[in-house]
Amino acid sequence: MSFHIRPATLSEVPALQALIAASARQLQTDDYTAEQIEAAIRTVYGVDSVLIEDGTYFVAESDSNPGEFAGCGGWSKHKTLYGADHYTSRDDELLNPATDAAKVRAFFINPAYARRGVGTAILDACESAARDAGFRRCEMGATLTGVKLFAARGYREIERISIPVGGDTTLGVVRMEKPLPT
Repeated sequence: MSFHIRPATLSEVPALQALIAASARQLQTDDYTAEQIEAAIRTVYGVDSVLIEDGTYFVAESDSNPGEFAGCGGWSKHKTLYGADHYTSRDDELLNPATDAAKVRAFFINPAYARRGVGTAILDACESAARDAGFRRCEMGATLTGVKLFAARGYREIERISIPVGGDTTLGVVRMEKPLPT
């Protein structure tokens, strides 16, 4: 199951939305309830088209099945830490690379490709591109499911937050940060 990393395109949004929902429903069940997952899919999980327009959202595409995505994820030069196009609490103001951290965003892995290096490969592409854009550090709002991967890649926990995802339902997320090597 080999794959390559490339920028996502706006025409791929429907396929990416399907990947995100399948990933959450199958890979996050040890960390979140079905109610939390479905609420997150409706409110915060999904594609942020600003990242695609900026060229900072990537797909890992299967080499043997073109068009099949092994995963997706990106980084942002905007202040929004998490949330898809339909998320209401967004701040698309540009960050200052000299003082602000690039935002690592929206990592979701195709369950058929889980634990095969897809997340690491996408993360490496994000960090490299953010560093090339002048950023000195990255931060993220990691799902509980993603914390282990990101901690293994040098991210440290800053704080735990609860994101409202509808009604009385919240989603636990860990804000993490990492300096980028120069």
